[in-house]
Amino acid sequence: MLRLGILIRVSLPGLHANPTNSRHSMAYSAKIGPSILSSDLSCLGSECVRMMECGADYLHLDVMDGHFVPNITFGHPMVECLRKTVGQDPFFDMHMMVSRPEQWVKPMAAAGASQYTFHLEATTNPGNLIKEIRESGMKVGLAIKPGTTVEELAPWANQIDMALVMTVEPGFGGQKFMEDMMPKVSWLRSQFPSLDIEVDGGVGPDTIHKCAEAGANMIVSGSALIASDDPRSVIALLRTAVAEAIQKRSLDR
Repeated sequence: MLRLGILIRVSLPGLHANPTNSRHSMAYSAKIGPSILSSDLSCLGSECVRMMECGADYLHLDVMDGHFVPNITFGHPMVECLRKTVGQDPFFDMHMMVSRPEQWVKPMAAAGASQYTFHLEATTNPGNLIKEIRESGMKVGLAIKPGTTVEELAPWANQIDMALVMTVEPGFGGQKFMEDMMPKVSWLRSQFPSLDIEVDGGVGPDTIHKCAEAGANMIVSGSALIASDDPRSVIALLRTAVAEAIQKRSLDR
């Protein structure tokens, strides 16, 4: 059903190239992105392929620099290798947990990143960084830590493609989902109805309904999805929960 510009879209295998709607679009849809940091890092390329074959809409790649967060993961050389392995279609959502996000825009664009999601806390000039990311040909994501208010993100919401509300403290996997972040999601959905809103941290079958009801439509799931015996079923479950919540919201208006 299409009502008030809200579209329920069922993703088909192979149609993953560009899951993020234009910021000018009046529609948003359910999109599931495995957090590949939870996979077997010794065979990351094949793990990415496996996730896409299981129905993932995009891949969420966590970049940590050991400064903004205490952990270290990988950088643009790894992204370039993954792009060569998986081809041009999969959408790479780069979650840049780095203290100098301006430094890595051009290298990540050249490596094949699709979206550059930086942390509001890491820059003093978000507007200029948003402009740089767009000029590099990538989509723009803006993330906030649990301790950052959603009102601080609001002035930039009309300039970005996606807002990321962290539901754990960034830097480490396996943390418990912070349900008290859901009011941030609800507020963003009410104020910016067509914005892609992503949640990341402790999200899986046990917590998806809270995220979906609050208004999140881009779902990052790590160990709950990747370590599952049946990732395809988990992806389908997560997508269905979000799609049903979107439909209910459209009917309630």
